[in-house]
Amino acid sequence: MKRAAKQDQRVKPHSAARRQFLVASGLSAGGLALGFHLPALAQAGGGAEVNAWVVIEPDDSVVVRVARAEMGQGTHTGLAMLVAEELGCDWARVRVQQVTPGQNLAAKRVWRNMATGGSRGIRESHDYVRQGGAAARLMLLQAAADGWQVPVGELGVDKGVVTHKASGRQLRYGQLAAAASKLTPPDPKTIQLKDPRKWTIAGRPTQRLDTAVKVNGQTKFGIDTALPGMLYAAIKDCPVFGGKLVSFDTAKVSGKRGVKGVVRVDASTVAVVADSWWRAKNALEELPIVWDEGANASESSALIAERLKAGLTATHEVFADTSLGQALPALAGAAKRVEAVYSTPFVAHACMEPMNCTALVSAEKAEVWVSTQNAEGSLAALAAETGLPLEKCEAWNPPLGGGFGRRGGPQDYVRQAAAVAKQFPGTPVKLIWSREEDLSHDFFRPIGLCRLQAGLNDKGELDSLALRVSGQSINALLAPHNITDGKDRRQLQGYFPEPGDAQFGYSVPNLLIEYAMRNTHVPVGPWRGVNTNQNGIYLECFIDEVAKAAGRDPLAFRRSLMSRHPKHLAVLNAAAEKAGWDRPLPPGVFRGIAQFMGYGSYTAAVAEITLQGREVRVQRIVLATNCGHALNPDQIAAQVEGSVAYGMDSLLCESSVAKGRIVERNFDTYPVARMKQMPKVETVIAPTFDFWGGVGEPTICVVAPSILNAIAAARGKPVRNLPLKNEGLTIV
Repeated sequence: MKRAAKQDQRVKPHSAARRQFLVASGLSAGGLALGFHLPALAQAGGGAEVNAWVVIEPDDSVVVRVARAEMGQGTHTGLAMLVAEELGCDWARVRVQQVTPGQNLAAKRVWRNMATGGSRGIRESHDYVRQGGAAARLMLLQAAADGWQVPVGELGVDKGVVTHKASGRQLRYGQLAAAASKLTPPDPKTIQLKDPRKWTIAGRPTQRLDTAVKVNGQTKFGIDTALPGMLYAAIKDCPVFGGKLVSFDTAKVSGKRGVKGVVRVDASTVAVVADSWWRAKNALEELPIVWDEGANASESSALIAERLKAGLTATHEVFADTSLGQALPALAGAAKRVEAVYSTPFVAHACMEPMNCTALVSAEKAEVWVSTQNAEGSLAALAAETGLPLEKCEAWNPPLGGGFGRRGGPQDYVRQAAAVAKQFPGTPVKLIWSREEDLSHDFFRPIGLCRLQAGLNDKGELDSLALRVSGQSINALLAPHNITDGKDRRQLQGYFPEPGDAQFGYSVPNLLIEYAMRNTHVPVGPWRGVNTNQNGIYLECFIDEVAKAAGRDPLAFRRSLMSRHPKHLAVLNAAAEKAGWDRPLPPGVFRGIAQFMGYGSYTAAVAEITLQGREVRVQRIVLATNCGHALNPDQIAAQVEGSVAYGMDSLLCESSVAKGRIVERNFDTYPVARMKQMPKVETVIAPTFDFWGGVGEPTICVVAPSILNAIAAARGKPVRNLPLKNEGLTIV
């Protein structure tokens, strides 16, 4: 399906600037510059920069520089723990400093990738941040050895205190940092990192560094940015994706109190600027606007569903990612066949902090203060919109009030803020989306249908499985270069045949997994857990259906398919054991189970529910995860608990389409999970210490199917059409 002009407009400016950024920064992308010093970043308190990651102040305080974003997932604390572990400092004296993309560019990207998404913040940067901490330790030890005129091998360090074992002499890191900063850093190839099984800081339950300041209200998010003389902008985009802005009547609002101007932002967007956001918003609501809604104004959820349904049986524009044996002939000759179609809707991110960006633009410089998961992308978007070179731009990245993928690739709100601020040179302008704008102009989780067919032999064994997903592609909009010959594997996350990131967890002799790309006019993007969430629902709910047809217990049936997938099986068994799967349940309580893999981690869940009429109460959910190395067990448990809320959102929420526009525009019609609906959550962490997996997203994909399988057990039939309201159900 042809993509709408609106979507092209959103993506192209960022793509060009991104290429410019990569060219500008590509010289150092392949190496680790441990000794790169940045005097402009040195601490005001007289701290000495040992290397790009570590600054030590005279009182032994340690500042760890972190490039990844903090959006509640604990990445800042986790990365600081890794640096501190190798540094050998006193954890109680550690704090974090956020690196900016301008600083990273000036330092030839010494901090490397700044993007935070796909549960990659730690698993993709653990090696070089650990090396940064280890290199700083070696330099501090060398500084002490030089001062005492003794071999380095005679020294030890504990909590930032270096001791000469033979004489008992001691020096603190704060006393050594200035001398260490002048030394030549060690060759990274010679650095030996600690065995994770011998960690003393990392690997232990640790309180996050940002908890207290968030609880007491000290933390300033992007939306809290306050600059002298700041103006405010409220924005309105054409309600139909792909539509255009024809005209607006400035005269109707120009005389209103506080209004400073009305700005055409781009081809489909208008903004009102005032001395307060409330005045800007009220004037925008009164502004007469003429839209050209275009051909997409006739689109609806029903029409989209019909096109996706056709993709389930189409013979064109379909590709098979996995084809083992002879699935279709085996299905035709099966002793018993099971078939089902599952559907999942568009879903919004619903970040508690709506999209916002403060921009300050002049002829010589441009800056933004923005909650972003991709600060380099924000910098590139700013440069593209203002026409200024990257080195004259900067993006300051405060903590995020929720990201979930929305604040990653798409930088629409950054470009909009810069476009408005250009009309007020030298004056900071804070752009804030209303909740209605935020929920109706998202990059939504893709809509999808899945047809599944299973064949059982005369022994009740799963002999054949054919699975086809028909739905929208994220890559088609945001990363078309990742599509080869019309084939987009990304939409089949969790169904990959190869081990690694998102492997299919069952062995079936005859297996066919296909994808039919069927795009719509609605923009889509990564939604926490991305495609593993929908794919987990499709597969794991259907496996329960097949187990029932075979007359088997759902757990035992899964185990029979997993002999070649020991890590999948291990977490499944861990969840089942913790939940007491073999123990009888109280009357009226029902269980469901699921397992799946995503973002490099293995996960499983067991949910317990009650069902009274149409009301589902999720009482308990046990989740097991193997993320390889367990950096901070407390934070892993917190992320797992948070994933339950997001997984329940996928059961409750829908962004439906009528007359080309999104219907649900605020929380009165978009019912995200409330605290009263949250079950008791129990987390089982089962690390195997042989890989680095993600944490923030993987367990979401087993939350919904485990609950749905429990509901199916309670009512005697599966739930195939989400959200739950479509089948007359709700969670209380």
